[in-house]
Amino acid sequence: MSASNAVLPPVIHDPAGSRFRLDLDGHGAVLEYRLRDGAMVITHTRVPDAIGGRGIAAALVRAALAHARAEGLKVVPECSYVAVFMQRHGEYADLLE
Repeated sequence: MSASNAVLPPVIHDPAGSRFRLDLDGHGAVLEYRLRDGAMVITHTRVPDAIGGRGIAAALVRAALAHARAEGLKVVPECSYVAVFMQRHGEYADLLE
């Protein structure tokens, strides 16, 4: 099984830190956001090079978007990765503010 098909650990939501986190092989990947007027403004996604190329950024974004949908929040993708992800995945178009 290739690394890209490996099962990833769960994404953890840290509401107090306004972020989603995934820890793998001693490295932490994060998606950071802030709440503003009924919207989740996603500001940054960071995956260390040591664990890159495994779909971790996409897993973080999917978790954040699922949370936004469940909470009735719109999404403002200030992070360029998230903006491109949402353009490529039309099933999230309804979340865009």
